[in-house]
Amino acid sequence: MDELARLKWQCRRGTKELDFLLLRYLDTGYLAADQAERELFVELLGMEDDVLVGVLMGDLEVEGMVALVGKVRTFAVDGA
Repeated sequence: MDELARLKWQCRRGTKELDFLLLRYLDTGYLAADQAERELFVELLGMEDDVLVGVLMGDLEVEGMVALVGKVRTFAVDGA
């Protein structure tokens, strides 16, 4: 399985909100990201769903991921 297919599989979390946020970023922002941001995204995908929801909804802040979380949200809103 190639990297993007594996990541797409990991983005499917079983909730509409998480699936939408993660897949939208993967489809629109991941390929343009530098290696450091890609590694952070993989780390983000490794989080448990309840933690991931908190991080992406702004209830939890993870040091070093603030910029990435902002991008994930931005891509979900306007696909920029």
